[in-house]
Amino acid sequence: MKKYVDLILNWYLENKRDLPWRKDIDPYHVWISEIMLQQTRIEAVIDYYHRFMKRLPTIQALSEVEEDELLKLWEGLGYYNRARNLKKAAIIIMKEYHGKFPQTYEEILSLPGIGKYTAGAISSICFHLPEVAVDGNVMRVFCRINNKDWDIADSKIQKRIGEELKKNLPQDSGNFNQGIMELGEVICIPGGMPKCDLCPLKYHCMAHLKNRECLIPRRNVKTKVSEEEYTLFLLKCGDKFALHKREVGLLKNMWEFPNEKGFLTYEEVRKRIPHISSIELSITNIHIFTHKKWFMNSYKIEVEKEFGSYQWVNISDIEKNYALPSAFMPFFEEIKKDI
Repeated sequence: MKKYVDLILNWYLENKRDLPWRKDIDPYHVWISEIMLQQTRIEAVIDYYHRFMKRLPTIQALSEVEEDELLKLWEGLGYYNRARNLKKAAIIIMKEYHGKFPQTYEEILSLPGIGKYTAGAISSICFHLPEVAVDGNVMRVFCRINNKDWDIADSKIQKRIGEELKKNLPQDSGNFNQGIMELGEVICIPGGMPKCDLCPLKYHCMAHLKNRECLIPRRNVKTKVSEEEYTLFLLKCGDKFALHKREVGLLKNMWEFPNEKGFLTYEEVRKRIPHISSIELSITNIHIFTHKKWFMNSYKIEVEKEFGSYQWVNISDIEKNYALPSAFMPFFEEIKKDI
């Protein structure tokens, strides 16, 4: 790896993208950006990052924000436990570190929601510690330049790559870690054809020289996806709609439209919902999570009076104050059409 280090580092310093969290090396900024970027494209994160920092510019502000407001700021990014863990970690930083972000790899790793990759990124970028940050991009670049047909879903392989990279870390570990990640994000891309003509390693990459770059790396693990069916009740009373918090399972404690498992007929819906003045079948949607697929039917139902323990709110209130998971957003867009 040593012969590649300077090439990657120099390429990054000359070509790095102008991203808002790269304006400084404040660990709060780097931390928030790294958590947002998990499972999410950089282009999608930028606006969320600006909005988040405008409302919660400090660790203290994050530690004190109400959960509903925090989740509203996070709305659309998905994987909402990431946001909840941010607040948990902020509270710990305020109590145990007097509001100052911890500065050792072990302390950072101990915070809720922070794994080895994120701890390595913060440690190296903000505190110049000799730690690696190994994600899918990094493993793909490593395997290609070394022509290793390894299964990067294997934790042993991930550990091996991390150990090899750590042995060859330059003093500027933060920029090197960002450089190899950036190379994987914009040049040595997954799927399709990598942009080898633009790569600083094109004359040294073993996979490229052997015309094997599209065959590497392997990922043998296939996730089994279970399927569930739901019927949503889009309940309207006057100009207000019913919401409630999901009590169990996936998306627990998130706001949603009332629903039941299974596809229900008109007759079954009428038996469950009181005070109906009108009912019509509405849209369907399929939402895919990492390990689940939801098939959702819906009914638009007007009722004569509010009932149950639902939160009855108008469209404007929902848009401003209630975070709806993306699984429910198509239904929200549908009811907006009737207003």
